[in-house]
Amino acid sequence: MKAAVHAEWTKLRTSAGNWWLLLGVVAATIGLSAFVSGAISCATGCTADLPKVSLAGVQLGQAVIAILAALVIGNEYATGMVRVSLAAVPGRTRLLLAKAVVLLATTSVASVAGVAGSVLVGRVLLPAHAFWWRPAAGSVLYLELIALLSLGLATAVRSPAAAAGIVLGLMYAWPIVTLAVSDKAWSRRLDQIGPMSAGSAIQATKDLATLPIGPWAGLGVLALWALAALLAGWFLLARRDA
Repeated sequence: MKAAVHAEWTKLRTSAGNWWLLLGVVAATIGLSAFVSGAISCATGCTADLPKVSLAGVQLGQAVIAILAALVIGNEYATGMVRVSLAAVPGRTRLLLAKAVVLLATTSVASVAGVAGSVLVGRVLLPAHAFWWRPAAGSVLYLELIALLSLGLATAVRSPAAAAGIVLGLMYAWPIVTLAVSDKAWSRRLDQIGPMSAGSAIQATKDLATLPIGPWAGLGVLALWALAALLAGWFLLARRDA
């Protein structure tokens, strides 16, 4: 297992594009958070959920992470290099696990940097902002789960473009469809099971009783999405030819 992880780390670090994407996660997260925080006026008192506002950039950083995760294995299928990987690591479960470990390690560093920068910017631009551990730590976990979701889908569909498109659709198109549903009960149910709408509840600190789903329960829903994607990817990887 150690050799497989080392091999995956070597693949990731020797690709310049991956480093740019990791930097993009940090820049996108902090940049959008700064823009949104700067647009909030607290001159007459804030009613907004400021810890959540300061982490608005996570909604953009997640897209970059989804693309990076899809490329981790999707590029190997696109170029045919997956045959070399499977020849070096015949155990397909071990190969997928090694990719997941390396992906989690690298995206965790980028996520922590992006979230920490967003919180710091929020404290500067929003003096009334009070730091909460749960939204910050939960946002890091949220981004890690998005990475695993994208990795699992890319393993299943064998295409980085298709996997990234599916994940981005789940994250951004699902809430739009939910808003278009006129039945409030069904709209609430869709919010409760949508990966982004449920997972992002971890950032909320106000009016928790009115949320479609609680913070930790929502993150659990996203975890189930990620687990299902990984299991589907593992099942297909183990049973299909390279």
